[in-house]
Amino acid sequence: MDFTYGAQNRLVHGKYRISTFMPNIDTSNPPVGAPIASAALPATGYVFRLAVVAALGGFLFGYDISIISGALIFLEKEFQLTAFQTGFAVSSAAIGCIVGPLVSVALSDWLGRKKTLMVAAVLLGACAVMTALPRTMSEFYFGRIIGGIGVGLASVVAPMYISEMAPARLRGRLVSLNQLAIVTGLFLAIVVSYALSGGGHWRWMFASTLLPVVIWVCALTILPESPRWLVTKNREREALQLLERSESKEQAQASVDEIKSSISQEEGGWAEVFQPGMRMALMVAVVLAILQQWTGVSILLVYAPTIFQSAGFNTASDAIWQAIPLNIWNIICTAVAFWLVDRTGRKPLLLAGSAAMALGLALMALCFRFGWSGYWVVVVMFLCVGAFVSSLAPLAWLIMAEIFPNRIRGKAMSVAGVALWVAFFCGSQFFPTMIAYSKDRFGSPAGVFWLFAGVCVFSFFFCWRLVPETKGRTLEEIASSWKKRSAHQKLSKGADCSK
Repeated sequence: MDFTYGAQNRLVHGKYRISTFMPNIDTSNPPVGAPIASAALPATGYVFRLAVVAALGGFLFGYDISIISGALIFLEKEFQLTAFQTGFAVSSAAIGCIVGPLVSVALSDWLGRKKTLMVAAVLLGACAVMTALPRTMSEFYFGRIIGGIGVGLASVVAPMYISEMAPARLRGRLVSLNQLAIVTGLFLAIVVSYALSGGGHWRWMFASTLLPVVIWVCALTILPESPRWLVTKNREREALQLLERSESKEQAQASVDEIKSSISQEEGGWAEVFQPGMRMALMVAVVLAILQQWTGVSILLVYAPTIFQSAGFNTASDAIWQAIPLNIWNIICTAVAFWLVDRTGRKPLLLAGSAAMALGLALMALCFRFGWSGYWVVVVMFLCVGAFVSSLAPLAWLIMAEIFPNRIRGKAMSVAGVALWVAFFCGSQFFPTMIAYSKDRFGSPAGVFWLFAGVCVFSFFFCWRLVPETKGRTLEEIASSWKKRSAHQKLSKGADCSK
């Protein structure tokens, strides 16, 4: 797939143009005294602050995942859970996560990105209360499903909002903030879990989610609406005023004109999502979403304390403690990906990450096959998690948020989001059962990790052959490239038929 148009658009007779939003301005010979840096480059601090607020939804997603992993040991004992019930305690949230992206289509296009994130925050707050005070597992499951709807909404709308607010040169890093927020949530929740594990206070673990929810609700009140959404609602003046807060007036007007031009060529209906060209974009997004979950490392993070218990750390506190340095490593590697994504590009990170995950999961299989327990498992987990959070974890969401046109972005991302959460549900629900089957059939859990390693090998070849490089392209350029690809295919077919 050819995505070279954007680079050619910025390189004219050997001279680079400063802004992706002003393709007709050549700054190689600026007027004397012209304030190029302040006028041409966006106010990155302002955009960064907006991205941080939106990414707090990712923080709550990570916090929720990590809290259940710490509390799961106590839930199993208190309610005498079977392997299936243990899996459903985790995966029940995924049922709501599947519903969330579907609801996000109507809400984000009707209410806007900001108000949809507010709805997500309210649902997550309700989940915190219901999971802290259940009398039965049925009540617990219901609370998890409600929270899952909030997570599903935030998981689609937060990256979408950030991608629509960010300039092309910073989009990779700003959208990756969502993943950095997720892993920060993972870390802080495991610290809270460890602090409360001594007395077995699992109810307080879930109740602690209320604090970041309240902080997020307060922060969302200052968030402006997405300029691209405003343009689709014929509120161009508001979009222009918003863009002028991070760009010069000329750049802001050029951005609005580019968005309007792109939107005028889009139908915006479901039929457009499945048109030639867009079908390929949708397939790439859906497969990346599934691979993010079925390469196995996200499941390992959820069940990390349980896995550490199987590896020889017998007490609940010891098992949870091992997850703390793992989550610190998680944050470090995500920060590395945050730094690299707009420098090296998306594709090199995806290829390197898939290869490293395949190696790490194969080593995990060998650990369980030959009884290399204890810190051997911890070291291999470091390799697997580091590779995952540097590649598929942030980049699946980033690419999903980048590759679709403005009018259908919400619809297409909802399809990919549903695929991701269905994959998460299947993986988290059946992981304990798969482990139990592998132990009974082969004498160890090794078979499950060999399976995950095979999926990582598939991920490498899929990314190599079909995932486009989107670094440095505006959202409108990327959307145009899919349409050009579709037009080229139609011309090729027409030429073949005429022969």
